[in-house]
Amino acid sequence: MSHTTGARRTPDTLVILFWVAVVLVILSFLVPAGSFQVETDADGQVLPVELSSFELDNQGPPGTPLFNADPERTGFLNAPFEGLISGSRYSAAIGIMGFLLVIGGAFGIIMKTGCIDRGIRALISRTEKDPIVILPLLFFLFSLGGAIFGMSEETIAFVILLAPIIVRLGYDAITAVLVTFVASRVGFAASWMNPFNVAIAQGIADVPLLSGAPLRVTMWILFTLVGMAVTVWWARRVHANPESSPVHESDRYFRESEVTADTDGDFDWRDATALTMIVAGIAWVIWGVTVHQYFIPEIAAQFFTIGFAVGLLYLLPGPHRMDANHQARAFREGSASLIPAVLVVGLAKGLVLLLGGTDPDQPSVMNTILFVLASGLTHVPEMISAWLMFFVQALINFLVPSGSGQAALTMPLMAPLGDLVGVTRQVAVLCFQLGDSLTNLIIPTSATLMGVLGAARIDWAIWARWILPILGIYVALALTFIGVAVAIGYS
Repeated sequence: MSHTTGARRTPDTLVILFWVAVVLVILSFLVPAGSFQVETDADGQVLPVELSSFELDNQGPPGTPLFNADPERTGFLNAPFEGLISGSRYSAAIGIMGFLLVIGGAFGIIMKTGCIDRGIRALISRTEKDPIVILPLLFFLFSLGGAIFGMSEETIAFVILLAPIIVRLGYDAITAVLVTFVASRVGFAASWMNPFNVAIAQGIADVPLLSGAPLRVTMWILFTLVGMAVTVWWARRVHANPESSPVHESDRYFRESEVTADTDGDFDWRDATALTMIVAGIAWVIWGVTVHQYFIPEIAAQFFTIGFAVGLLYLLPGPHRMDANHQARAFREGSASLIPAVLVVGLAKGLVLLLGGTDPDQPSVMNTILFVLASGLTHVPEMISAWLMFFVQALINFLVPSGSGQAALTMPLMAPLGDLVGVTRQVAVLCFQLGDSLTNLIIPTSATLMGVLGAARIDWAIWARWILPILGIYVALALTFIGVAVAIGYS
């Protein structure tokens, strides 16, 4: 298909980061370093930085060196290593990278057991008499998966599984993509606890992890209800007039092919117990964060415990049993699948170090850039500034479609920029998660989207025309919630 060729020509994220690094090095010779005065209140709390306190530093050497043995001044060739080892167990990059690897391994075990797959199949088989009922329920479940544990790439496998079934029930492949991929991206965008975008962005922005949940939960409910309504509307339209679907001809493949037999067995007591344990574990995470203010180390341990407990369950004799070696491999594979994201987090932190870091009271090119950007927004209302942040994140997502990578690349700039223009850091995180996630519904640089469309046999151009009005609805909702957040001083 034509769209896959275009996808292969898209530069890898690491290639993009390299050229960004080159541009930043050149920029460091053209832009002088500067700093802000940092003041504290009577309790020792750091006060918001005042724009008027900015001063240029005329004493430091200009430009970023090619190589530098002094850890206080990162050279171009030092940036990868320094970025990967920067931070602590509570922040970027070390803490977040360890967090991603542990989370990936835990979910690797859970997904390898097949309990979620068999649960979805059992749900479909029990509602075949009235199939329209299952569609909004599937949308809800996949949206919940996107909100809680960042379900994304896994939707490709579900499209392969569900597309033939949904088409044979009288709908189309677009409906299958709606209840899987679109639902997961909606949940991803409006999440209150997704460890791969909200948690990482909040950690980088020094915002309490998983804070601000009430507004985000409200947003997720509304986003999900809109998606469920769109799904039912489209499914009924296609069921009444199959020829009205733009993918009616390509769906012939699913209508005429045999449905693959269920080789993984039936949904049983073990699967039901595993799903109950996962739900209980997620409740435990929410409790720990809200009651005890658990942060990156504790949340990583909680998710690891969930994966470990599910693994122990599948060691018991009986159907679907997974031995210890298979579980160890599943943990390694789950962690390995996130190594690209881990590298992007570390290398993106190296880009920040090339500009001198993010400490406002230390001379750096980053501070000067922030001063210039903030000066341009000084006379712009806070709400307009926040909306501009959303659109900037949406544009960046075309080049860096990785949620964790984009958080590492943009939040060190957007969080302090928000401080300077009167936008709270919580709002800056909200702008990031919405701008990062929603455009993944359409951008051809998203490997997951292209994989989903390939599995559903939908041409990207056809999909783009179909999804664009739906994307417009979600963008309008996103801007509305950002506006509400600014108005209430969301923090």
